[in-house]
Amino acid sequence: MADRLSPERRSWLMSRVKGKGTRPEMAVRRLAHSLGLRFRLHKAELPGRPDLAFPRFKTVVFVHGCFWHRHTGCKKATSPKSRVDYWGKKFHANIARDARNAADLKRLGWRVLTVWECETKNPELLRKKLDGVRAIEMDRTDGKH
Repeated sequence: MADRLSPERRSWLMSRVKGKGTRPEMAVRRLAHSLGLRFRLHKAELPGRPDLAFPRFKTVVFVHGCFWHRHTGCKKATSPKSRVDYWGKKFHANIARDARNAADLKRLGWRVLTVWECETKNPELLRKKLDGVRAIEMDRTDGKH
């Protein structure tokens, strides 16, 4: 199936896809901050430049878009019908890179949490995920917060 957009228009459209400060990332940041969790953004010295890093707890959070990072079973993880080979390779490379970054971070002693774009729409699920960071804090302070 041919792309309905010209190559120039498609290029322009794809150039508008943000990598930082996305709506899902902002939702995670707001909730983490409201829970009293303090973090660093996009730490360049860490593999994969995690969206949020909690150095005190050696935990990082990646906020992944369901389409780009292929959230299994998610309706947002559709595949384009044009240039199937290109997109297949692109998605495979993204998944491999994500796995490599997570393995590298774990080797360095970091805990890795992934929050999917679709999960940011459910505040309770998101809170539960971020409470995982808080649970580490409670363990390290022997329950004294």
